[in-house]
Amino acid sequence: MVTRAEQLAKTHQAILDAARELFLTHGYAATSTRDIAAAIGITQPALYHHFKDKEVIFIAVITTVGAEIKTGLTEILSQPGQEPLEQLTDVSLLLTHKHPADIFTLIHTSFKDLSREHIGQLAGVFRDDYVQPLQSFFSQPSLHLQAGVTPAMAANFYLTSLSPLFNRFHQIGNPEADERTQVQTLLKMIMYGVATDA
Repeated sequence: MVTRAEQLAKTHQAILDAARELFLTHGYAATSTRDIAAAIGITQPALYHHFKDKEVIFIAVITTVGAEIKTGLTEILSQPGQEPLEQLTDVSLLLTHKHPADIFTLIHTSFKDLSREHIGQLAGVFRDDYVQPLQSFFSQPSLHLQAGVTPAMAANFYLTSLSPLFNRFHQIGNPEADERTQVQTLLKMIMYGVATDA
């Protein structure tokens, strides 16, 4: 027989799972607590028994996803002997498989609706779980950045340049190519530019 505590824990996790799907797909503003509650067949008051408000749920979701991303990035970047383009391809696939929509846009568009405290928390997740591991990638001796480009600049530029991977509207490269080839087409443009230096 399921205890009340077990049922509460199960409902709590179901809320987070439904919220994750909705927030990552539609964003913060376009997802309501009513949507989350309806997705698992509970009422809004039942949802508020578990979470004070939508912001708290969003922070919990992004914190969890960020931790998963950091673990994945650490694993990819610790593999010896892989070429930088191959590593960054694996990183990009990790990001696109964990995030149905562009993570940079998802987090930064939520700022206008969040409290100062929660903005600070999200900024910390973005910095610690996304940007810092990518800075380590761009700091590799085998990767020669352009003069004046720091690893931090490269990491932020990379993250803000991924939107073509998240939609078909302005896709870059051959739409018939396999996923890895499509990702590498964009990454070559990010890493090496679109023109040669005459």
